[in-house]
Amino acid sequence: MQALYDVPAPAKLNLFLHITGRRPDGYHLLQSVFMLVDWCDTLHFERCASGEITREDIGPALPEIDLTIKAARALQQATGCRQGARIGVLKSVPSQAGMGGGSSDAATTLLALNRLWGLDLPRTALEKIGLTLGADIPFFLRGHNAWVEGIGETITPLEKAHQLPPARFAIVKPAAGLETKSIFSSPSLKRDSDSATILGFAAAHFDFGRNDLQPVAQALCPEVTEAIEWLRSRGLQGRMTGSGSAVFAQMSHAVDLDRAPEGWQVKACENLMIHPLAGWASDEN
Repeated sequence: MQALYDVPAPAKLNLFLHITGRRPDGYHLLQSVFMLVDWCDTLHFERCASGEITREDIGPALPEIDLTIKAARALQQATGCRQGARIGVLKSVPSQAGMGGGSSDAATTLLALNRLWGLDLPRTALEKIGLTLGADIPFFLRGHNAWVEGIGETITPLEKAHQLPPARFAIVKPAAGLETKSIFSSPSLKRDSDSATILGFAAAHFDFGRNDLQPVAQALCPEVTEAIEWLRSRGLQGRMTGSGSAVFAQMSHAVDLDRAPEGWQVKACENLMIHPLAGWASDEN
């Protein structure tokens, strides 16, 4: 059994995001399609016999809020495992972007340590652990592009007839970020979108629907609008992913993505049909 791994944690884009209601407990009901892209963090894991969980690239004050550390400790606690790990994260996916970077890192942590520690938990068990840490983590554990509903817990893989076609995207992350809580708490957020269907989405794919969070985000963060306009100046129709502040657009032809404003991150990406670690946990119950 290997004693260390270096593995990817891919980002996601929300091809659309509709808010269809709100539960009595305050959680919002949504419909969305989550799509994996090849913009990835790289995580390093080294088995540690002492049982200690450490992350080598952050200071002593951050482990209490770091999702990779939380995921590793949650896996330890759920299984009684006495092994530990030294974790390193080479960040590439921007934070406060709506691209799920932290959730993806946590999912990769669960998959890698499940294998590194020889635990062999099935994917369903990892999902239960992941859901306690973040609503997006089960999606990354499932490993497939998916139709997502409820508060994010109802995940339907887009496979066979509904599988997404290969495509390229321009992704722009402006310097400013956004906090999800500030958007969902806004009184101007649209919360009554009509329910959509997978068949309706499949007829349009990358042009379907809208992001209901985008108008609120644009009011809070002018750089979201500036990024959309920057894409429009290059002949691309952009929209925001998740709660922002990153925006994206499908590229059907070569586009000059140079000369972005200082502090912006711009990357041409391809969508992924499957998560690179999709085979790292069994689907047995």
